[in-house]
Amino acid sequence: MDSSNKERRVVVTGLGCLTPVGHGKQAFFSALLAGESGIGPITRFDASDITTRIAGEITDFVPEDHMDKKAARRMDRYTQFGVAAARMAMEDAQLHAQDYNPYRMGTIIGTGIGGIETFQQAADTLATRGPSRMGPFVIPMLIPNMVSGMVSIELGLKGSSMAITTACSSATHSIGEAFRMIKHGYLELAVTGGVEAPISPIAVAGFAAMRAMSTNNDDPQGAMRPFDKTRDGFVMGEGAGILVLETLENAQNRGAHIYGEIIGYGSTSDAFHMTAPAENGEGAAMAMRLAIEEAGLEPAQIDYINAHGTSTPLNDKLETLAIKTVFGADAKKLAVSSTKSMTGHLLGAAGGVEAIATLLAMEEGKIPPTMNYREPDPACDLFYVPNEAIEKYIFYALSNTLGFGGHNGTLAFGKI
Repeated sequence: MDSSNKERRVVVTGLGCLTPVGHGKQAFFSALLAGESGIGPITRFDASDITTRIAGEITDFVPEDHMDKKAARRMDRYTQFGVAAARMAMEDAQLHAQDYNPYRMGTIIGTGIGGIETFQQAADTLATRGPSRMGPFVIPMLIPNMVSGMVSIELGLKGSSMAITTACSSATHSIGEAFRMIKHGYLELAVTGGVEAPISPIAVAGFAAMRAMSTNNDDPQGAMRPFDKTRDGFVMGEGAGILVLETLENAQNRGAHIYGEIIGYGSTSDAFHMTAPAENGEGAAMAMRLAIEEAGLEPAQIDYINAHGTSTPLNDKLETLAIKTVFGADAKKLAVSSTKSMTGHLLGAAGGVEAIATLLAMEEGKIPPTMNYREPDPACDLFYVPNEAIEKYIFYALSNTLGFGGHNGTLAFGKI
């Protein structure tokens, strides 16, 4: 640990992502600005007997393009996503393990579910062929910490390595905790974010049984309708969003490209219900307040919020209420958008992918839209950047994520 008491400024110097609308930062953000949807019929398994038969799938991912073939065979799909996106992020940052003391380089990557595809296959094997046919890599492939473990192994990072699992807030909490570890001197650099590959019979049928997902199967690209009055649930997506964080001093010394600074982080618990947000959105409101306070800002200084915006009746209503609670009369001056309208809900990866979208919006001065917003809801009455991207100078922005179990996370970003 750095023995000085001085808090360090933490910046983002590398971005890597795999999403249903594109791989890599440029393809991803260009698709968002164009309002392109990555949602379509499920092809990874036969979903004909499930009420929701659509998802945001990644259909063109080749693991061997990013890692050794033998290593890839010993990873679940979610871990493959994480390794691939982490490599992209480190390459984007123009960094290698030897650039720092490897024990000062951490790996903090979240996932909401972990290796559910491996779990599904193993359960099927056990039921049909018996325990003698179980493979020796079932457990290491399905446990949720393995993405951090494998990224550490593949990249040679020997500092703190962990996985944070807080449902849909997993990536945001991972980035926030990595930010704090660098800020307070425990690490010099962190590879952080979130990954998820949940499109399996267990996950899709399970969420469908909760009536949490859209059943608008005949219009996949129009099914995710955040903040719209006709919204009927989310559409599941898969992917990864990984960021490289380091101190501002180190980034400047090596002439790195800086996407933005993490200036605040808020984390709260609703302590209310397994799946429903707290009444009045008070937990989400407090997470935003904490992030803004740590940043040393006033709410009126925030220019943009990348909302959790899941297209579920309760979430969108209560997140809107939380924003109004924090921002008061300034709430309607904000630009708020949900990029889930195009990617689907990437669960534990959502916060990583959306942090990348927020940083690129700041860098380019362009805010991606909330697609499929057609019928206003009196309970959702903010400016949601409907259906078309807008140009707007962004100096400060927030990214919100809210997870089952009452886990709330907010990141505050500032322009350098």
